[in-house]
Amino acid sequence: MGGQVVSFTAARTLSFVDRLKTSGAFKDLFREGMAMVEESAAYLDGPGRDEAKALLRAPALAYATESMRLTTRLMQMASWLLLQRAVNEGEMSQTQAAAEKHKVRLSRLELAAQSDIYDQLPERLRELCERSLRLQSRIIHLDGSIYAKTPPVSPEPQGVEAQFARLRAAFGPRREGVPQPN
Repeated sequence: MGGQVVSFTAARTLSFVDRLKTSGAFKDLFREGMAMVEESAAYLDGPGRDEAKALLRAPALAYATESMRLTTRLMQMASWLLLQRAVNEGEMSQTQAAAEKHKVRLSRLELAAQSDIYDQLPERLRELCERSLRLQSRIIHLDGSIYAKTPPVSPEPQGVEAQFARLRAAFGPRREGVPQPN
């Protein structure tokens, strides 16, 4: 830098999250999520429907449960991705998105169980469910980073100052001539 002093002010500090959510990585995540919605719909409306008809009663019930969970999970992720894309494209503010975000549930709906019945489900359904959970985990992580609340500044003294505050409370007010901490 040739001896230049570079100072960063709060106004010039770049947020990693702000850069990430408008980056190519977000665009890739968006495309991946939307492609998965289409892929899952095509499977569930086509080959999946035929595979479900061939299942015995218990696996057919598990199929219905897992396909419903998959659909719900994907719709919630798609809603979140569309909401975030609207922010990225300037169609709404981050504050507006945060207000709307309460309608999106990114809860972790795990697979029913890694049981014998789950193992009897069609391989394609299991693969879609597992991929959707991995995608959901990435979205939840990004959501947490974007909408994380900064912890409030504690009015309580910290560290050594906290110990001195306790001593002052226990032994009374400051006394003249007695050294005090800064």
